[in-house]
Amino acid sequence: MKTVELDCVGLFCPMPLVRIKRTMDGLDEGDCLKVVASDPAFEADIKAWTQRFGHTLIELDVAQQVTALLRKVA
Repeated sequence: MKTVELDCVGLFCPMPLVRIKRTMDGLDEGDCLKVVASDPAFEADIKAWTQRFGHTLIELDVAQQVTALLRKVA
């Protein structure tokens, strides 16, 4: 298992989700993706995206920026 980091700071919807999808497609099942984003809508977007595509949202930190840790599921 590996963890990949993705910087989406300064990007606005839908670009963080586009980059997340591209990156997740290259990961193996069980791998993790740590995403940092600054878009105010990212918190709601990532919750909906993980639910829709069945990936696991392990952690969500909404301090100054939003940091999400995701686990790829099949």
